[in-house]
Amino acid sequence: MEARLDALKIAPQVYPAVAALQKYVDSCGLERPLLELVRLRASQINGCAFCVDMHTKDARAMGETEQRLYLLSAWRECPFYTDRERAALEWTEAVTLVSETHVPDEVYERVKRHFSPMEIVNLTAAIAMINTWNRLSVAFRTVPGTYQPNLQELKKGA
Repeated sequence: MEARLDALKIAPQVYPAVAALQKYVDSCGLERPLLELVRLRASQINGCAFCVDMHTKDARAMGETEQRLYLLSAWRECPFYTDRERAALEWTEAVTLVSETHVPDEVYERVKRHFSPMEIVNLTAAIAMINTWNRLSVAFRTVPGTYQPNLQELKKGA
């Protein structure tokens, strides 16, 4: 695979704009391990190799188990995720696939059992952010494999 172009070099003003919302999401109060699962699941759905690589590495660096990472795409059939994580993953799938699902009321009812209104807004912003990154990376064929976790940053956000 070869990258099509480096969007952030060509249009450097894009990065600070996207990064500003990302900074908010990273500090919004949602658990960082939960955010990594959400990011990874959306990236799997979107087929974003760069982001799957990144968020798998970040999750591992924060102590996530191999088993939970390997089985994330089949989370419904596994006993390894909490009810809160399941609600977040279901919400992630519905929001990521918004053109297909229109985010059903029953999914909203389940997510609001485990998240406050503010947390739902923050979770939705986190899903919107990873979908933005996925679209940039997939469209321009960002090559996976070189990303390495910044352990100091991950510990700050944990």
